[in-house]
Amino acid sequence: MSHAPDVPGAGSDAPNLDFAGTTPYEDYVQADVLTHLQQLRSDDPGEMVFLVTTQVMELWFTVIVHEWETASRALREDRIPLAMDALKRSADELEALNASWRPLGRLTPGQFNAYRGALGEGSGFQSAMYRRMEFLVGDKSASMLVPHRGAPRVHAELEKALQEPSLYDEVLRLLARRGLPVPRSVLDRDPARRHEPSPEVEEVWAAIYADPDRYAELVRLGEALTDVGELMWRWRNDHLVATRRAMGSKTGTGGSAGVAWLEKRATKSVFPELWTARSNV
Repeated sequence: MSHAPDVPGAGSDAPNLDFAGTTPYEDYVQADVLTHLQQLRSDDPGEMVFLVTTQVMELWFTVIVHEWETASRALREDRIPLAMDALKRSADELEALNASWRPLGRLTPGQFNAYRGALGEGSGFQSAMYRRMEFLVGDKSASMLVPHRGAPRVHAELEKALQEPSLYDEVLRLLARRGLPVPRSVLDRDPARRHEPSPEVEEVWAAIYADPDRYAELVRLGEALTDVGELMWRWRNDHLVATRRAMGSKTGTGGSAGVAWLEKRATKSVFPELWTARSNV
């Protein structure tokens, strides 16, 4: 017979503490798995912060991909409220993701260099889940599949994401179904190619914003996308600043150009016509 633990103040309102196996919390969250994934490669105490923060970022990438894939399906089915819910959740999740830079953003060069060698050729641009995020907002590049050729499942998932319409593709197709003049050249383009800014799409967004009574639902959709675009821009800039503080203009891990490469990325807008259209409203 099992006996309840001797808990101070135990009574009828005390939580159940006696389980035959692992706790239901552990079964659901898999906390023991998560908290034993840290395989440190140096003796520097700062490496733990770097590794855990990076793992947390990967978890946020995963849930944001889930939200944007949910939004894409909803838009394809003309279920804008469902898409809006997913986009709004993803904005909160992006805020939390961006806050992940805080533990890393004040690293001195000496602190970062103490364990940088443990990374070897590892680099954030090799993150498959982050790549899926970028593919979903229309920033596609087949060359970014190359680092994952040695991992068949990951490569197949990325290949699928590359070939499928992006979240922004689904938005533009929705606008076309609503009778707005999105050009066929945009609607019929190869979805595996990066979205390039279109003057005609810019005009469509300008027309939507110029008539908020007629297009109220689409204005709200545009603003939800703009929130996402702004937070993606902030993510890239926070990454740039953290890297500049930690390593200056050195070559990045993985052989990238480091700060120079991040500076180039930081100039790119997500959903570009939503930004440029504002000058014409």
